[in-house]
Amino acid sequence: MATKTTERYIEAVGRRKTAIARARITPAARSIVSINNKDPKDYFDTEALQNTALEAFLKTALTQQFAVTIIVSGGGIAGQAVAVRHAISRALIDYDINLRGLLKKEGFLKRDPRAKERRKPGLLKARKRKQWSKR
Repeated sequence: MATKTTERYIEAVGRRKTAIARARITPAARSIVSINNKDPKDYFDTEALQNTALEAFLKTALTQQFAVTIIVSGGGIAGQAVAVRHAISRALIDYDINLRGLLKKEGFLKRDPRAKERRKPGLLKARKRKQWSKR
């Protein structure tokens, strides 16, 4: 049984620090992007964050138009923007495997492992300690 490509959607998950984004892309007549049921310009305040979130589409320059629905939670606003980019990149690879080389070269497929280190007992922060005094 063959399904129509217009009804099919592709879902992918992207992460950064504690932010998790689930992107669902569907081929459509025109591009529509919603992040937590908001326009990206309303959700991300700065233009830099908006560009970061949708950078995968800009780098691939796809002629195909997509309806993109993204649910993002956790973390801060910058981490959420990178998580959205990660999720969109993964979904685009499921759509067209030939985009993998371009997206990988840009670094959009790597889940950035850097996160805040846990606090250890006896220390002020993860590595900061009280000043040592000889006397």
